[in-house]
Amino acid sequence: MAEVTLENIEKVYDNGFHAIKDLSLSISDGEFLVLVGPSGCGKTTALRMIAGLEQITAGDLRIGEKIVNNVNPRDRDIAMVFQSYALYPHLNVGSNIGFGLELRKVAKDKVRDSVSSVARTLDLTTMLNRKPKQLSGGQRQRVAMGRAIVREPEVFLMDEPLSNLDAKLRVQMRAEISTLQRRLGTTTIYVTHDQIEAMTMGDRVAVMRLGELQQVDSPTELYQNPANIFVAGFIGTPPMTMFHAHFALEGDAATLTIGKAASQQIALPSVVLARRPGLRQFNGQDIVVGVRSEDLYLETDGKSPIVVESELVESLGSSKHVHFLIDAMPVSEDLLGGGVPDPEDIARLGTDDGTRGVAALGPRAQVRAGERLTLGVDSEQLHFFSPETGIAIRD
Repeated sequence: MAEVTLENIEKVYDNGFHAIKDLSLSISDGEFLVLVGPSGCGKTTALRMIAGLEQITAGDLRIGEKIVNNVNPRDRDIAMVFQSYALYPHLNVGSNIGFGLELRKVAKDKVRDSVSSVARTLDLTTMLNRKPKQLSGGQRQRVAMGRAIVREPEVFLMDEPLSNLDAKLRVQMRAEISTLQRRLGTTTIYVTHDQIEAMTMGDRVAVMRLGELQQVDSPTELYQNPANIFVAGFIGTPPMTMFHAHFALEGDAATLTIGKAASQQIALPSVVLARRPGLRQFNGQDIVVGVRSEDLYLETDGKSPIVVESELVESLGSSKHVHFLIDAMPVSEDLLGGGVPDPEDIARLGTDDGTRGVAALGPRAQVRAGERLTLGVDSEQLHFFSPETGIAIRD
């Protein structure tokens, strides 16, 4: 096992495309780190550079204390698990798992013992004589994991290994991979575009956008204290509702005014200013405000109320997601999006009539699409961002 360190890593392709920009990241020995971001953000390119499958344009990559920029992939003591499983169809499960050891001329009895041990770990003992075509998707993925584990590498690299599985099996395999990694204690770097996978599996999560690292933190910290508008919008299901508001301060009393007619106000308690003293420098200016779906309530309970127009109600059993439109200026796609704006994404964010958002209400909430609702806002849990830079307003 080993620490993996990326120091000012750059990747520029021959056509001039700048895929990775000044990426610095340190993954501790035994840590499970997840690289997450939208398609095209550079996460797979970063993983392939660690594996040695992509040449590094600039910067240093260390595995342990050794710089490995020019070390062949087979000499880096890493094992990679791919999205496609990449099993040999003509070999049975046992031979697929032990293939790498046989290539290294490991003694046959040692290969047999190692394969048996890994098969027990992954609950594959009764399947060792089956061919890949006789296995389910989850079983094939466990075989691919076994082929990586049997080598006892210093680092596991996993490139969207669950994306070919159905939703129920993905949940099961997430738990299996997380449990296995903690048992083995092997440094693991896992790439996914699915932020639910990232949040449930990683010790830390590194969020990327357009080749740049946006924030790396624990899942809890990412959710509660996103560094910028992009992270706030990308992390969380349903996504955070964000809109422009006018911030006004009188002493320790502050208000947010929203809407074209400035008809709605949200009062901010003094504790908000104590936590986010940087808000004071935005007195009299517009800022971007974010609210999580669980911080909106059908009953106001003394919280600051807002009036919205419900557009869709989704009953999920344990909760109801109310999609609504509020009279407020939406956030621009260049601050929130991961790349070229998609017309459907822009429509999702809002229209000329306001901003779209989602409230997660209780399962017994009596709401219907097409009606006006008064929602309470837990103003102590609001998030604030600069409309110019998109950076969170804190200190």
